[in-house]
Amino acid sequence: MSSGWSLWVMFLVVLNLGITFFLYLWGPRVKIPTLPDGTSGHVWAHGTLREGIRPLPRWWLALSGAMFIAGVAYLALFPGFGGFKGLLGWTSHGKLARDVAANGVKLDELMKRFSLYPVEQLAGDPEAQQLGTVLFRDNCAACHGREAKGNVLLGAPDLTDNDWLYGGDGKAITTSIHDGRAGVMPPWSSLGEDNVKNLAQYVLSLSGSPHDQARAAAAKPLFATCAACHGAEGKGNQALGAPNLTDHIWLHGGSVADIEETIRNGRQGHMPVWSPRLSDEQIHVVAAYVYHLSHPDDAARQ
Repeated sequence: MSSGWSLWVMFLVVLNLGITFFLYLWGPRVKIPTLPDGTSGHVWAHGTLREGIRPLPRWWLALSGAMFIAGVAYLALFPGFGGFKGLLGWTSHGKLARDVAANGVKLDELMKRFSLYPVEQLAGDPEAQQLGTVLFRDNCAACHGREAKGNVLLGAPDLTDNDWLYGGDGKAITTSIHDGRAGVMPPWSSLGEDNVKNLAQYVLSLSGSPHDQARAAAAKPLFATCAACHGAEGKGNQALGAPNLTDHIWLHGGSVADIEETIRNGRQGHMPVWSPRLSDEQIHVVAAYVYHLSHPDDAARQ
C-alpha cells in the first residue's frame, strides 16, 4: 500500500472511531424534550401507542464500551490501520505459509507410508482413498467426471467398471497417469459407405446386440482388416489400447450411428501426461484410488 493510500485509510479510521466515541459519550447525556407523561409526543394507532423516553441500559453501555476498546486493540495488534503492520507482526501470507508448511510435514509422513505399499494394497487404505479423491477431482474429473463414470463425448473411459484399454493392474494404471496415452482409430471411409454400415452391424453382432444379420455376414471378411488391432474375435488388445468389442462397454457410444461414425471417420483418444503436474508419490496415490474405484470389494475384504 502506498503512503498516500495508507494516510487516507488512517484518516477514515480515526474519523469513524472519533465519531463513534463522541456518540458513545454524548448519547447517555443528551437531553430529549419530553411531555409531562414521560413520552416524546410521537403517537401511532390514533394515540394508542406512544413513544417513551428511557435512558440507555447500563449493560448496553458496558458492552458498547468493551467493543470499542476491542476494536482499538485489534488495530494496534493486527494490520488494518493503513500501512501499520500491527504490534504482533501477523500477516495472512505468513499464516498461510505456516499452515502449508505444517500440512506439508503431515503429508510427507503419509506419502512415505503410502510408498511402502503396491497400488493394489494401497487401494484399500482409507487415508489413501481420501487423498486420492481430492487429487482425482482436482486433476482428472474434468474428463472422467467427478464420480469417474467417464464421458462419451470426450472418449474418456468409465473408471468404475473393470474394462481397461491399457490394462487395469497397478503398474498399467500408474503408467497411464504418469506417461499418458495416445489412442488412434484410423478412418475407414475408403471402404465405402455400404461397407461402413455393414461393419457397424458386424461390430454389434460381436457383443450380442440387436443387429442386421445379412449386413453383419457381408462384413465378416472385411473385419480381417480390423483384427490387426482388435483381434480376430474382437477381444481387443491392451498393448495397443484397442478396445474389446465383444462386451457392452462403448468408449464413444454404442448406437448404430456412433459406431458408424467411429468406423467412417476414426477416433482420436488422448490421455495427457501428468508427471509434470503431479509428483510420483501423488501419481501412486491417484493410481491406487482409480484401482479402488473398480475393485471396491477388495477394500471390504481387508
